[in-house]
Amino acid sequence: MQIEKLKLYHSPGTRSARVKWLLHELVGDTFELRQISLNDAEQYDLEYLAVNPNHAVPALGITFRDGTTKMMIESGALMTFLADVYPDRLLAPPPTSLHARADYLQMLHFGASSMDMMLWQIKIHEDTLSESERDLRSATRYRRKFMNEVEPQLRDRLERHPFVCGNDFLAVDCLIAHNIMWARLYGLCQAPSFADYIARLSQRPAFAKAFSDLHLFTKVPPPGSPVLERFTG
Repeated sequence: MQIEKLKLYHSPGTRSARVKWLLHELVGDTFELRQISLNDAEQYDLEYLAVNPNHAVPALGITFRDGTTKMMIESGALMTFLADVYPDRLLAPPPTSLHARADYLQMLHFGASSMDMMLWQIKIHEDTLSESERDLRSATRYRRKFMNEVEPQLRDRLERHPFVCGNDFLAVDCLIAHNIMWARLYGLCQAPSFADYIARLSQRPAFAKAFSDLHLFTKVPPPGSPVLERFTG
């Protein structure tokens, strides 16, 4: 393995939790964790903007054994990369398994792009933007789209198999499960198949470690939080 050190910039319950979960699955506790307080707007500090100019989590600092470093900042890309560089953990179908690999990548990118975008629009228009900037029509539109288009696809998969891409737990489950938990926070994904799926995954030791700090997560920024003044979307 060419990786010497991993450092995850993380905020409880957010998109970085899906990467934290996957890291626990892949490398146990052998990575460094730096917590970023989103409600305190720490993501807008110059020091952190040098890490992630998009003022968001996750960010993952990778130190290779030859001394070179790389910073990755997109959770979908991170999870694809990590599962591939630890092939012995069997959390991603190999490129030679064409059908399985195609389905896995399709669902991983669906979760990180389409699903994520809808959930983000619901969150910011219901909980984060100022009253003058909120557009509840957008939140309602994406709620309807999520319920009518996303949920049936996922429900069909989870009613046929225990995991998103079949009978085996894969890295994509860390991402999709996190999105389902996010959706359930907003009253979506209420069918029994979703609850059963999360219950199965919650038995994994890495899941418990990934969400051990969930009590620190706040759905709505508290009044007076610096992020309310600095939030740009």
